Amino acid sequence: MTKKLVIVESPAKAKTIEKFLGRDFEVRASMGHIMDLPKKGLGVNTRKDFAPQYEIIEKKDKLIDDLKAASKRADEVFLAPDPDREGEFIAWSLKQTLGLQNPHRAVFNEITKSAVQDAIKKPREINEDLFNAQQARRVLDRLVGYKISPLLWRRIQSGTSA
Repeated sequence: MTKKLVIVESPAKAKTIEKFLGRDFEVRASMGHIMDLPKKGLGVNTRKDFAPQYEIIEKKDKLIDDLKAASKRADEVFLAPDPDREGEFIAWSLKQTLGLQNPHRAVFNEITKSAVQDAIKKPREINEDLFNAQQARRVLDRLVGYKISPLLWRRIQSGTSA
């Protein structure tokens, strides 16, 4: 029997949620973010559209391969990271990286059986506004930090960051 796949952020949540949903569901953890801006370099296209240039986080390749395999076995995939802008970015990252066509976005504010089951019964799409808010914050953090931190090092103290 093919299961429905639910992807949350943490293994502890996955274990608890799997008990709530039963045998028809496989619940896996993304272990937080799977993509980010590069560790070296700006990672933002400042010459064109300020688009972030995300890459897979180091040491997440095996996890992504495992999640890809699980998603291929599933009839339906529910992305259930936290209900905030970072969670929305994680959901978007999973959709892109795993090549998911129509994943469901399950959102719950508490880890209770009723909240989780309701979220699965009433999924939504990835919220573009929350996703864009996260991208804007991340790009601004990088632009300010990347440009201002070296100035602070010269003027105030080495190792200081903006």
